Amino acid sequence: MAAPVKSPVDGAVPAVQKLTIGKALNMGLRAAMEADDKVLILGEDVGKLGGVFRITDGLQKDFGEQRVLDTPLAESGIIGTAVGLAVRGFRPVCEIQFEGFIFPGFDQISSQLAKLHYRTQGRVKVPVVVRVPYGGGIGAVEHHSESPESLFAHIAGLKVVSCSNPTDAYWMIQQAVASDDPVLFFEPKRLYHNGQLKSEVDTTTPPGPLFASRVVREGTDCTLVAYGPSVKVCIDAAAAAAEEGRSLEVIDLRTLSPLDLAPVFESVRRTGRLVAVSEAPSESSITSEIAARVQQECFYSLEAPVLRATGFDTPYPPSKLEEHYLPDLDRVLHTVDRAMGW
Repeated sequence: MAAPVKSPVDGAVPAVQKLTIGKALNMGLRAAMEADDKVLILGEDVGKLGGVFRITDGLQKDFGEQRVLDTPLAESGIIGTAVGLAVRGFRPVCEIQFEGFIFPGFDQISSQLAKLHYRTQGRVKVPVVVRVPYGGGIGAVEHHSESPESLFAHIAGLKVVSCSNPTDAYWMIQQAVASDDPVLFFEPKRLYHNGQLKSEVDTTTPPGPLFASRVVREGTDCTLVAYGPSVKVCIDAAAAAAEEGRSLEVIDLRTLSPLDLAPVFESVRRTGRLVAVSEAPSESSITSEIAARVQQECFYSLEAPVLRATGFDTPYPPSKLEEHYLPDLDRVLHTVDRAMGW
C-alpha cells in the first residue's frame, strides 16, 4: 500500500501559485521531504549547486547534507545506494543529470531495482524514484538530448511516468515518491523554465491518480496522443488546426508503464483517427505500442491507419540539426492531414 500524499499544512504555502515546471518540481520535492523524513535526495550536484537545472535548489540548505546528498559521478553507485537505502526503509529520490548518463546505472535499475520486490515474493519494497531530465530542444551536445523512456517501460517491475505541465509536475513527483514501487520519472528538460507554460497550481488537491492519462483538449475530427515535451506541441497544433476549422482532441498519456489507454480508445471510437507523437525514435517505442493496442481494440472504429509523428530512427543529431529531428507543429499537422486524407 503506497504511503499517502499529504497536502500542505494550512498556511505553509499559498493554496494556488503560478509556477513553471521546474519550480513546481522543486516545490513538490520540498513537500515530499516535509511530509516524510525518510525521503532523501541523491545525485550529482543536487546539493550546493541545486542541480544543473536548479530543480533541487535550496533543498540541501533547508534539509541538510544528510538528506540531500551530492554523489560522485557514478550512476551505478547512485542507483545501487538508493536500492540499499530503500531496503532499509528510506524513500530515495535519485537525479540522473541527463538522460544519456543513465546507462551506467542500467544494470542496477533492470537487475535489482525492478526485480527485488518480485524476487522476495513481496517481502521487500523498493520505493525509489529515479528522476530523468530527457528530450531535446536545448542545443546540447551528444548524450544530453535523448529519449530512452521506451527502454525502461519495457522492463517489468518498473513504473514509468512523464509530466508535461506545472500542476502534474508538482503532484506527480509527490505521488511517485509516495509509491511503494520504483518509478522512473521523466522530466521534459526544455520545458523546465518555459514561461509560456507557467500556470496556476493548486497545492491543496491532487488532480487525479498518478497512473492515469487525461484528455487536455476535446475534439471531434482526430485524436492526438502524446506525453512529456510533445504534449505542448500537440496543444499548439490543435489550436492552429482550429483556425482552419478542424477539431483535434489531445490526450496527455502521463503514464508510460502502465499505459492507461482507456481514454485513448474512447476518443478514437469517436474521432476514428489517431496520431501518436513523441520525440523518441519510432521503432519499438511507446508510439508503436499505442498503435498496436489501438488497432487491436478499435479496429472497426478506425477510418484511417494509426499514424505517428516521431523522432527519426537515428542517433540524436548535433544541435544545429535538432529542429529538423524533433516533431514540431508542422510535422504533426502534416501527419493529421495524411490521416484525414484516407
